[in-house]
Amino acid sequence: MNLYKKTISLVVPCFNEEGNVEAIYQLIKTELDPLVNFELIFVDDGSSDQTLLRIIQIGQQDSRVRYITLSRNFGHQNALKAGLDYAKGDAVISLDADLQHPPRLIKEFIEKWQQGYDVIYSVRKDGNEIGLFKRLSSKLFYRFINLFSDTTIQEGAADFRLLDRKVVNVIKALPENYLFIRGLTSWVGFKQIGIEYKAEKRFSGQSKYSLKRMIHFASSGITSFSTKPLKVSIYLGFTIAIISFIYGLYAIFEAVFTSNVIQGWTSVIVSVLFIGGIQLIMIGILGEYLGKLFMENKRRPNYVIKETNLEGK
Repeated sequence: MNLYKKTISLVVPCFNEEGNVEAIYQLIKTELDPLVNFELIFVDDGSSDQTLLRIIQIGQQDSRVRYITLSRNFGHQNALKAGLDYAKGDAVISLDADLQHPPRLIKEFIEKWQQGYDVIYSVRKDGNEIGLFKRLSSKLFYRFINLFSDTTIQEGAADFRLLDRKVVNVIKALPENYLFIRGLTSWVGFKQIGIEYKAEKRFSGQSKYSLKRMIHFASSGITSFSTKPLKVSIYLGFTIAIISFIYGLYAIFEAVFTSNVIQGWTSVIVSVLFIGGIQLIMIGILGEYLGKLFMENKRRPNYVIKETNLEGK
């Protein structure tokens, strides 16, 4: 593969990253200038700081720097989808703006691409410098999503990856509103390989992934790729029904054949609360799926573009 005849698109979603865009541009330029033609697409996901201004200033000095500004904050996955939709390269590399995804890994991505791989994804390996809660929550995320989903995602897989043009075209054509691109990338197949890396410290600013967003992200990933939670609710319902039936037989036996029945309400209250809690959980799962059907049927776009210097899709 002659790289001089190829173009690489780099997609960088940004939300309030004014302190990072210049740094990541310089690192990408250093890594790719002597190697391949490239375009760098920043997707401003409704930032309220000077992120867009910084991007425009960089673009005035380097015509390879493009930008898409969304009308509000649509979320990381939708911003990433916007970049994929407008990228024109023979391959597309996505990475975060906070520099925790090291640009030095891009050369290795391209080498694997030259060897015939269609998807080269990164696998984060956390060291002791990562907090205990962060490590445990990350492990639980992948355990749950692989347990309840029909699509297997390698533990530590990140949104730092290279996609060949044919893979990008497939993802662009998928008409999904609730995006979990990490799962979609695994689902589409093709020839894939993972590359391990150690996450760098955030260069500037604060992480945008709160516990609430992480839980929402995990829930979206599980319910987007499997109906197993619905099947679990059926099995759990049958199990509770069997236990309740056995307990009912025991209670009748105690009442008819013994005098050990204790008058009180504790066991009744505990049983009612337990069964009621399970029912609420199952209703919540059903509501999640019904809500997604409702929103998918509206066919609203994943994002709305406010401004861009890119040509159409």
